[in-house]
Amino acid sequence: MIVPRYWSEATQHTRHAGRSFTLKRFGWSDVSEQAAQAHALERVQAALSTLQAEGDVRRVDHKIAYNGAEGLPIREEVVEQHGDVVISRNSYGALCLNTPDVLFADVDFDSRPGRGLSLTVFAAVLGVSLLLAMLTGMGWLLALGTVVALLGGRLVARRLRALWVRLRGGVEALALARIAAVVQRHPELNLRIYRTPLGLRVLAMNATYAPASDKAQALLAELGSDPVYARMCRNQQCFRARVSPKPWRIGVERMTVTGSWPVKPERLAARRAWVAAYERQALAYAACRFVTEMGSRQVTPRAEQVRRLHDGLCRVHDSRLELA
Repeated sequence: MIVPRYWSEATQHTRHAGRSFTLKRFGWSDVSEQAAQAHALERVQAALSTLQAEGDVRRVDHKIAYNGAEGLPIREEVVEQHGDVVISRNSYGALCLNTPDVLFADVDFDSRPGRGLSLTVFAAVLGVSLLLAMLTGMGWLLALGTVVALLGGRLVARRLRALWVRLRGGVEALALARIAAVVQRHPELNLRIYRTPLGLRVLAMNATYAPASDKAQALLAELGSDPVYARMCRNQQCFRARVSPKPWRIGVERMTVTGSWPVKPERLAARRAWVAAYERQALAYAACRFVTEMGSRQVTPRAEQVRRLHDGLCRVHDSRLELA
């Protein structure tokens, strides 16, 4: 897992087979800007060699924060470093904890009807319409039923899903039940559960995990974690958890100095002013709140170290703070 402190970019203009090429590659380092520049030059020369050998090559590294598909580490400002645990500031200004081996999974609440329920409602409305049309000889009833099924089926499915969720105790109870079922299937697990603004966060305390391993990916899937997050874990070789509020949830305008880190020197002052205002406002909020712990109670020292850092940054035990 790499969240480098220093970044640079190298450019190479060339011609090949009668065509002009401008190749750009990023370089990175935890040592110095000079080392990052040397790495960028090394990578752009490697791209040039590929062009000469194969006749074509990707022109640029795309400027996005998570670019594991192109072999790039996370492009974010490093705010703090605790051994190999990195606190970075993401593209919209919130702080994120990045760890190479302690598993986090955010699970959003979902009250939307599944495709199966929507299809069942559609088929039921259509079936009733067909039956009425056959019994009465009024073919227009089937046409009317088809229109109702198409236009109203999803709404009916949503209402039925919402009713079912309420009867089961609400979205949080359902999410907790899903996690409890995972623990029942894997009794060696020890999972700490936190409440986030839109769901739950799970922290595995019993063991460390390699993010790209089948074991970690299977656990993320069982917990119901976002597939995009699971891919990020695999590509970037790390787990992540947001540990400060989202700006728009605390009345702070979105950061106007956007784009991948590092920003241009002339824009640093504006970015720093935004960060200062954001951090003042963030003092009144928590990123998540501790709910419960499930499983074996086995704790690895590595996970405990990360938990203390996470809980302190998120301010999980101050019940007076609003989640954001």
